[in-house]
Amino acid sequence: MTAPLHEARPPGVGRALPDTQQGMRRRNLARVMHAVRADGPLSRAAVASRIGLTRAAVSTLVDELIRSGLLEELGPERPGRVGRPGSALALSGRGPAGIGAEIGVDHLAVCAVDLRGAVRARAVRTGTNRGRDPRPVTGELTALVRRVVADAERQGLWPAGLAVAVPGLVARDGRTVVRAPNLDWHDTDLGALLPGGVPLTVDNEANFGALAELWLGAATPRDFLHVSAEIGIGAAVVVDGQVLRGTRGFAGELGHVPVRPDGLPCPCGGRGCLEQYAGEEAVIRAAGLPPHGNLAGLLTERADDGDEAVRRALREAGQALGVALTGAVNLLDPQTVVLGGALAGLSPWLLPALESELRDRTAGPACPVAVSALGSEGPLLGAAHSVVRAVLDDPASVAAR
Repeated sequence: MTAPLHEARPPGVGRALPDTQQGMRRRNLARVMHAVRADGPLSRAAVASRIGLTRAAVSTLVDELIRSGLLEELGPERPGRVGRPGSALALSGRGPAGIGAEIGVDHLAVCAVDLRGAVRARAVRTGTNRGRDPRPVTGELTALVRRVVADAERQGLWPAGLAVAVPGLVARDGRTVVRAPNLDWHDTDLGALLPGGVPLTVDNEANFGALAELWLGAATPRDFLHVSAEIGIGAAVVVDGQVLRGTRGFAGELGHVPVRPDGLPCPCGGRGCLEQYAGEEAVIRAAGLPPHGNLAGLLTERADDGDEAVRRALREAGQALGVALTGAVNLLDPQTVVLGGALAGLSPWLLPALESELRDRTAGPACPVAVSALGSEGPLLGAAHSVVRAVLDDPASVAAR
């Protein structure tokens, strides 16, 4: 991967396919892939039954997908059954992989996910990125990407795309970080700074976290409000299985909703923003603790040990979060609020005050609050899986290697 990238697409969404014979073939290839992903291993006959095509048509599509390295045959579907058993099909454990990356305030992370959804390679670098020039940060991220790609290639995989989660506003071009207050980045074109050669998508970390929850969560509905936090607090609104992005792509900045209009100044330029009362650093400050490398881990440890100052700070954070969420719930009427990121691990001490605020302030029935099982892994996994989803949505766009 050497040349600059010039291609981007929305995460988790394949290209629009024309309503032509070629477009129909590409859509049918995608239908086969999604059927096998959802219910596989499956025989050709089982796939045909699920998607409503003839066995002959499905067999032709399957042969193309096998040649492209996207499907593989595992052998007889059910040995011992009456009649000739069909050969079971599964998504390939080799071939294309999604490369996900995350630029956090205090870490960088990269992983490779295969078509089956398994994480096959991973690399992490801890250390602050706050206030650093984007060039050395992206240089370090590039080194991690190359390490992960090399590890994946040794396992027979190759990168189908790179998706990067960032804690800031991302333009609709899918590559430019317009503003990331906690990094102090402005109008940063990551497409010009990251390795090329594969499609690139850059998106807000909360959006990728919400997509991970949608795709990987055990019982997540298709309409929910996803909230995640580390140093900052982000949110994503999912409506009918799609992220609501807003006119400029900036929807979901819950962390900069004012909960105390005359309160503390925020790096965004406002005052009294939610991040100043419910972000990790805010809670550490309110608890009277010194800065620490793993803020969420420190808070969890102290709260578990009964530290009343920490528990009080977490209750106050939950209250502030509840105030901000009440406005969002009253406006959007989501089916569920999902807490992800660092909030998931701190939920035992945040939830009582948060849910109390929602009960007292919400105009309609109280909105249920769920805790993500993905935690802080959500944005990274959502980024990698968005690339995998793009392959599943348009497998014809992926050339055999």
